[in-house]
Amino acid sequence: MSFSANTEDAGAGEHSEPVLDLSSRLTEDHHQSLKLWLRMLSCTVKIENEIRSRLRANFGITLPRFDLMAQLERYPDGLRMGELSKRMMVTGGNITGITDQLEQEKLVVRVPDPKDGRAYSVKLTGAGRRAFATMAAVHEGWIAELLQDMSGADKGQLIALLSQMKRHLNAPDDKP
Repeated sequence: MSFSANTEDAGAGEHSEPVLDLSSRLTEDHHQSLKLWLRMLSCTVKIENEIRSRLRANFGITLPRFDLMAQLERYPDGLRMGELSKRMMVTGGNITGITDQLEQEKLVVRVPDPKDGRAYSVKLTGAGRRAFATMAAVHEGWIAELLQDMSGADKGQLIALLSQMKRHLNAPDDKP
């Protein structure tokens, strides 16, 4: 598989069928920005689906549960449910359900928030930290494997371009 910027999806080999995904319905008449957005989305969905499948098969865990543990790993003192909801961009109800599952498995624990006795923070347990460390190392290897055919220079260029896009998208909107 080649990641050349000048080629369209052609499948795995010279005589393969084209890959049918979100960007496959585009024609030359579509706006370049639409093409870019759908191509990025197609790549994201493809990688995410593969990671979901591997997490389930290898660790018996869902991607949302892995993501919640990843957030908590960065904050050893824990995060409040509302903060987890914002960071993961999902509803509070989703966070509660995921937290309940992880708590039953003794991977996280709810603790009273020292700043607000009415609120709780969620923290990884020792077992949760160990389990996440194992999963995170394997996960990183999977990502490296999935992107192995892209050169380091191309990855660097794509990171820079997407960083520029992110800055633009996050800039305050000056419109009235």
